[in-house]
Amino acid sequence: MSEMQVAHDFVRESDALHALLRPLDDAAFAEATLFKGWSINRVLRHLHFWNYAAHLSLTEPAQFDNLMGQLTKKSAGRGSRGSKKAAANADMSAAMEAMETQFADGAEGRLLCDLWRGFYRPMGLRFAETSPKTRVRWAGPDMSARSSITARLMETWSHGQAVYDALGAEREAHDYIKNIAVLGVNTFGWSFRVHGHEVPETPPYLALTAPSGAVWEWHEKSERDYIKGPAQDFCQVVTQCRNIADVGLEVRGEVATRWMAEAQCFAGGPETPPPPGARRKKA
Repeated sequence: MSEMQVAHDFVRESDALHALLRPLDDAAFAEATLFKGWSINRVLRHLHFWNYAAHLSLTEPAQFDNLMGQLTKKSAGRGSRGSKKAAANADMSAAMEAMETQFADGAEGRLLCDLWRGFYRPMGLRFAETSPKTRVRWAGPDMSARSSITARLMETWSHGQAVYDALGAEREAHDYIKNIAVLGVNTFGWSFRVHGHEVPETPPYLALTAPSGAVWEWHEKSERDYIKGPAQDFCQVVTQCRNIADVGLEVRGEVATRWMAEAQCFAGGPETPPPPGARRKKA
């Protein structure tokens, strides 16, 4: 059985983020990012917890179910006020932050960074040795092991962007972001459904230029409805790291415009993309 390359890509992306963080002192990890004001500490705790959850879903599904049950119970016990949907989202977010902090035993700074790195490397290699079609549980529907580790790559890449931005650092792009682009393409319908819209019958033509210069194409060619430009920009939009107005994509046509206005390649409830200029690299 050949190994899943995407699992090695996950480790590689995690290693790149670790290399950025390694020289920092503990105080720097308290720096707020432009992703909902999360500190770098919170970003790492989030990545570390959900890496662990993905590991359990692969190796100990009963323990994974128990972990998700604890999260649901903790969320239900908060009882926030406001609209039902907003209150539920607030409760889940607060419960998730509490569990992530508890799982990391309150670790911060360099200690937290070491905990995260000490887990993601063997976890990624475990996925690499797993059959891509192995079914694993998740908070939503079950998925394949390949989809699970691809989601971990996407989360590491997207949350990592907030860290690069906060530190004013330029990240190096690699062709393995095609995994994220494919995820963006595959969630075309989901991006409309999660926001309560009918899914357009025909997706727009998509032509993305990879970091290597290769051109990746999806769907039937069209000069009326299309998205063209750097693959990294597309990935930033579908992961909501950037507003469509802040990237160099050429977007034409009604469907393409609507998709890029609310694209969401990740699970959960509907998330509104950041306003123009809200998420950017620190000068």
